[in-house]
Formats: sequence, structure tokens, C-alpha cells
Amino acid sequence: MSVDAHHHVWDLSVRDQDWIKGPGLEPLRRTFTLADLEPEARAAGVDRTVLVQTVTVAEETPEFLALAAGQELIAGVVGWTDLTRADVADELARLRELPGGTFLKGVRHQVQGEPDPEWLLREDVRRGLAAVAAARLVYDLVVLPHQLPACAGVAASLPQLVFALDHLGKPPIAAGDREPWASALRALAALPNTVAKLSGLVTEADPAGWTTADLRPYTDTALEAFGPDRLMFGSDWPVCTLAATYADVHAVAAELTAGLGEAERRALFGGTATAVYGL
Repeated sequence: MSVDAHHHVWDLSVRDQDWIKGPGLEPLRRTFTLADLEPEARAAGVDRTVLVQTVTVAEETPEFLALAAGQELIAGVVGWTDLTRADVADELARLRELPGGTFLKGVRHQVQGEPDPEWLLREDVRRGLAAVAAARLVYDLVVLPHQLPACAGVAASLPQLVFALDHLGKPPIAAGDREPWASALRALAALPNTVAKLSGLVTEADPAGWTTADLRPYTDTALEAFGPDRLMFGSDWPVCTLAATYADVHAVAAELTAGLGEAERRALFGGTATAVYGL
């Protein structure tokens, strides 16, 4: 099974998406539906997907679960809940009882927007993450490079929870810098309860002029650190459309991993996501 382990949808007639109001994001200021994605995913040979939260709004996760229940493309949902609430375990159980609740595979919070670089290490947050682990869900990390040390710290303190790093921690590809990102990525990858997504890289490069060569040092670092059996392909659609089409993102991922063996490629393009998220 070929899996796209990271994409989004949103309907601006239902709610606004505050994060797409910045300069250069104008092409994203419209509704993107599963009907828009499906033909592109199928054309790229993708069988199933993981739908990932976009906003810290409680209503979004039930909507995503219901959407997953009504079609064949989405195999799992990474939703959102407030990790700091005292009853987070009860809330996760409630979500699983909703229509489509069996599609809940993980939780994510926009940690990249938290001003405290050690937000993940707060006692109330770690208590919430322990509840995520007890529910046998995955925790997706959407962070910036300076937050990677906290990711390693919290992953070390919660070995029972699988942490999935989105977008390789958003390396500074456009600037051409690798450190301290590479060292921090290796430290996170040294922990056995961590995996990462080859996703979101084209928009960290120069959106108007990126090349495969621009991305290769970063994907090679991730392949060395995690190994292909702990990496997952993700399109980051529709955010990727700022820099590339869905077909282009899938093709460049294939090009960057062309040197892998067949079993390794099967893992990266589906097997790892299937196992990690229990699809």
C-alpha cells in the first residue's frame, strides 16, 4: 500500500485559517477539498492518506473523523486536542466514540507557534502526552529547528510514545544552512521511539526556484539519521502547491530516494506509515 502520510484539507466557508494570512500565502486562501486531492493522489499511485490537523479548534477533529469514515482515500487522522486539559484522556476516548472515531491515529499541536522553545517539556504538556501514549496514539511534532532539542528531551522522557517529526523539523533549506539543524535531528533520531516525514521540504526551499540538489543534503541527512524504515513520505498538500504540484512532490521524493533498495522504498512510501499509524 502506497501512503501519503501528511496532507490537509480545509473549507473556508466553515471556518477561517488564520495561518494562511501572511505574505506569499495568497494561493492557499481558498477551499481545498478531498475531491481536489483524490485525482492527484491516485495519479501518483497513492492508495491511502493520513489527514493532519490545521488549526487548534476542537471542532475540526470530529469533522475530519467523519470525513474519513465517508470515503476510501483517508486511512487515518492526526487530530488536535488541548494537551494541557486535566481530562485529556477522557477527551481522547470521547473522540474515538464519534462517527469515524476509529480513524483517529494521532494528535498534533502547532508547537512551532509556541514562544517557549521548551513548551514540550512543561509538566502539564508531558502529562497530556502520557495520555496520548496510553491511548496508543502517535504524537506528530510540527516544530522549528530551535525546538528540536526539546523534542529529543520529551521523547527520551516518554519512551512509550511514538513521536513523528513533520517536515524534518523545517530545515533552513533556502538559506543553505545545515547546522545546528542536522546535529539536533541526529540527536532526535538516536531515540528509538521517533520517526520522521519526508514532507514540506519544497516550501522550506526557495519556492520559486528550488531544485532537487537543494533538497538532497537534507534528505540524505535524514536517511542517514533515521534510516528508510523510520521515514515516511508526505506530500504536505495543499501547502506544497506554493512551490510544486502534487505530482512534482511525489516525483522528487522518488528521485531523492532512488538509491534505496526495493524493500526500503516500500517502507518509506507506505510500509512505515502503515505500521506507525496502524492503518
